[in-house]
Amino acid sequence: MTVPASTAPQAPPQHLQPLPPETAPDPPAGSTPKSRGADTRALTQVLFAELKGLDPGTPEHNRVRGALIEANLPLVRYAAARFRSRNEPMEDVVQVGTIGLINAIDRFDPDRGVQFPTFAMPTVVGEIKRYFRDNVRTVHVPRRLHELWVQVSGATEDLTTAHGRSPTTAEIAERLRISEDEVLACIEAGRSYHATSLEAAQEGDGLPGLLDRLGYEDPALAGVEHRDLVRHLLVQLPEREQRILLLRYYNNLTQSQISAELGVSQMHVSRLLARSFARLRSANRIEA
Repeated sequence: MTVPASTAPQAPPQHLQPLPPETAPDPPAGSTPKSRGADTRALTQVLFAELKGLDPGTPEHNRVRGALIEANLPLVRYAAARFRSRNEPMEDVVQVGTIGLINAIDRFDPDRGVQFPTFAMPTVVGEIKRYFRDNVRTVHVPRRLHELWVQVSGATEDLTTAHGRSPTTAEIAERLRISEDEVLACIEAGRSYHATSLEAAQEGDGLPGLLDRLGYEDPALAGVEHRDLVRHLLVQLPEREQRILLLRYYNNLTQSQISAELGVSQMHVSRLLARSFARLRSANRIEA
């Protein structure tokens, strides 16, 4: 799902963009993730020390600031990976997290003795959570249920890794010490983060969209109760009067045709019809 233009976080202005990949420092060949992390921290400290002596808005300040953003993008990707179960495009989540990274760079004070990743991670994660809270969820979920859903999602990932399969509801409930009903409610609440179009085709099963499979109001539905009532009342009439009614209103015969069919006078047929109507009305529980 593409983030709507009205709610998507805007990219930084051109003078705030990070350096292109070809100008960013390359990690040493054969370096391990641990050594690359140490190199990134060392580079970050050097860049912040250089940034401190530059005037904001100058080309050199923007260059160093862009290098800081580029060097710490792995931190954003790491934070964004925690939200991969939200059914939201990862590039959108990374974009939002980058906004948090830029805000952290602008507020960071290296003289306080705190490592930049430690300072920046809450800001990056907070920006991503705010994005999901304000722009992604399509159905309002109570705050307690939303917070519990985060725990259920984390427990599901942990149990899947531990068991090599999707955990059962009972296993998740036991892990979090909550009821199975609460787990099911959280799973249902999690679906509010992603809405499927009624017109979207169903993937994998070859079936048409949900809109094409929705039911419709049967115009004859309103007559079901009346047909059942008529059937109930007709069986209470004598057999000859039942036959007259069927010939008159189901076979569409006139009274003269019915009289010829039964061998009685037309006047007698008229009296039998009137008597049948009176009995039906007196037994009609709806009108009564």
